[in-house]
Amino acid sequence: MGTPEAPKDISLSQGIRMMFYVMKPNETSFPSLEEVPDYVKQATPFFISLMLLELVLSWILKGKLAGRIDDALTSISAGVLSRLPTLFFRSIELSTYIYVWENYRVFNLPWDSPWTWYLTFLGVDLGYYWFHRMAHEVNIMWAAHQTHHSSEDYNLSTALRQSAFQTYTSWVIEHLGPLELILNTPSHHRVHHGRNRYCIDKNFAGTLIIWDRIFGTFEAENEKVSYGLTHPINTFEPLKVQFHHLHYIWTTFWITPGFWNKLSVLFKGPGWSPGKPRLGLLEEIPEVTGKEVPYATHVSGSLQLYALVQFALMLGFYEDTFADKGVLSQATLLLRSGYIILTLTSIGFLMEQRTRAAILETIRCAVFLVLYWLHYLKPFIPSWAYAFEVMDFYPSKRVTTYFPVESGHHKSSGTELKRKKNLQNFLKVIRITFTYQCDSENISTWMATF
Repeated sequence: MGTPEAPKDISLSQGIRMMFYVMKPNETSFPSLEEVPDYVKQATPFFISLMLLELVLSWILKGKLAGRIDDALTSISAGVLSRLPTLFFRSIELSTYIYVWENYRVFNLPWDSPWTWYLTFLGVDLGYYWFHRMAHEVNIMWAAHQTHHSSEDYNLSTALRQSAFQTYTSWVIEHLGPLELILNTPSHHRVHHGRNRYCIDKNFAGTLIIWDRIFGTFEAENEKVSYGLTHPINTFEPLKVQFHHLHYIWTTFWITPGFWNKLSVLFKGPGWSPGKPRLGLLEEIPEVTGKEVPYATHVSGSLQLYALVQFALMLGFYEDTFADKGVLSQATLLLRSGYIILTLTSIGFLMEQRTRAAILETIRCAVFLVLYWLHYLKPFIPSWAYAFEVMDFYPSKRVTTYFPVESGHHKSSGTELKRKKNLQNFLKVIRITFTYQCDSENISTWMATF
């Protein structure tokens, strides 16, 4: 047997069809594991293009953008966080899969047979239905899946809260006629994301809605859908979005009396409590009035711009980390992952204008500078190397304290002197820029103390 070929790049046609699951069996069947493409990586540019198209069409058709900047950043942050564990555990997943296949497979299916593709498609879709249903009906699994449902907007960025590239173009399509009977259409998936009582625990399908029709969990869209969790979390802080329900389970577990009741807290529905049915009582879910206002903060345009720039820079390091993960040490991967998490958290604090937002941003900038000096981070645009040496929160007088041009009888070399002067000049400019960009009262007041 020859050496397995590396995954090939996909064509424009394949990329577009991949976003809508319109791929032929021979395009997605491979003789070896090494030839299976990284579909997330390949889909990313096409998904971003669809997000931009969504913005344009929403502006043309509705006169407004599809969604809000703070909510979209939170959704993309969740997608970033959900992929970070694969830097460390992907090899474990693959090794486990290979071990189970080599030792416990019942029979082999020919990889190049169309029947294998169709049968496994049905099997995977049915498996997804039940896994997805369990993620809603088992509390400990809901703790992970609720992140995907926490957005009060419904657009393509919402899909990233689960890091799943499922595209439902609900901003254009209302109904698909006879296809509504077979496929999980935009209308059906809108119901799934609703917090209206009639939407709860409905339409779990991935591609084929027939599973919901067979197992009694189908519900058609019959009134305007209000999106999000039944009890909105009202935050853009990414770690709270990820873990707030785990905290709720932990608290509920310890205050619930009885061993079996404690187990029920973990393995029954999110709405369960002693004396209630397995999935809780539907009438206890808040009624949707249609007057609900999505959670939002009043952040200035300049602060939003600053957050977007920092987020874009973080994405550059994020993509660079995944591109080089095969040659980076575990220590480098851990430090980069920590910096990415710190950046996302700091941006969440800035968007919510927390009182300690400036302090956290200060710490983040300091961490970045240290990691850069220690060569754990690098500028993805080499010509920006000097700019990345700027700590945008220190005044020049403090820089002089820590980086003196002349100290006692020791005089710096010409190159070192030039480097320090450049650093001081950069700090002066960036400090002023940062103060004016982050113009919330708390940040400006804190910055003025320097």
